Amino acid sequence: MRRIDALGISFGIFVAGGLAYVVLQLVGLDSLNAGIWSQALLVGGLIGWLLTYAFRAIGKKMTYHQQREQYEAAFFKKRLDEISPEELAKIQAEIEQEKREQGAGSREQGAGSREQGAGSRE
Repeated sequence: MRRIDALGISFGIFVAGGLAYVVLQLVGLDSLNAGIWSQALLVGGLIGWLLTYAFRAIGKKMTYHQQREQYEAAFFKKRLDEISPEELAKIQAEIEQEKREQGAGSREQGAGSREQGAGSRE
């Protein structure tokens, strides 16, 4: 968002608050109540906007996150297309080797902790 956009939105909100005040006075509210209710409407609108922003940020449905995911997918697809079949096979073999090593390492840790637990009962 450009600075001029932010200024335009701010000015629009300012005008909307003034219009709400005038409309509430025309409906029959005195100036004090019209001011209170116009402020309440603006604050309610702000809280509503903040909630939608928070839900988009938490759900990662914001433009930045979507653009980044698209960029990463395109980047990795391009890299994968550039790799020769021999290099791809070599990388896949390395990944399989690491998976086997991690699987064996976690089984050894589990057995060691059981042995350690059995020794502490003595």
